[in-house]
Amino acid sequence: MTLILVADAAAAVLVLGLLAIGLLLARRRVLTRRGGTFDCSLRLREGSHGNGWVLGIGRYAGDALEWYRVFSYSMRPRRALPRAGLQVLDRRSPTGIEAFSVLAGSVVVRLRDGDGADGRPVELAMSPDSLTGFLSWVESAPPGVPRR
Repeated sequence: MTLILVADAAAAVLVLGLLAIGLLLARRRVLTRRGGTFDCSLRLREGSHGNGWVLGIGRYAGDALEWYRVFSYSMRPRRALPRAGLQVLDRRSPTGIEAFSVLAGSVVVRLRDGDGADGRPVELAMSPDSLTGFLSWVESAPPGVPRR
């Protein structure tokens, strides 16, 4: 009798785990369906030794870059960076342990979000191809939009 209960509990845990993974995959599919997406890590908190990096998906949505966490069920972006307020400060290769916190071959770009409340720099890590597209998007603001 207890063996049957243990087997039923194990089966339930397995089904719930598969359902959770399936929901994450379905969410990613919905987010990437509209196009304009790329893999992009964001540094949520500043710290030494490469801390604070979170894997995510960047999506161009009009005049903003929306950033979604990979391991989340929320359909709302965790962060939105308006194009008009972005200023590229510099770019670099990941250093030290930071290279293990971001996707292989990534380039780290440091930005200033001028519309942010505190104006602190924002760091994104993406592939060189995605960086080329991102920099082009930042510089291609429509006429009449003030650049900072």
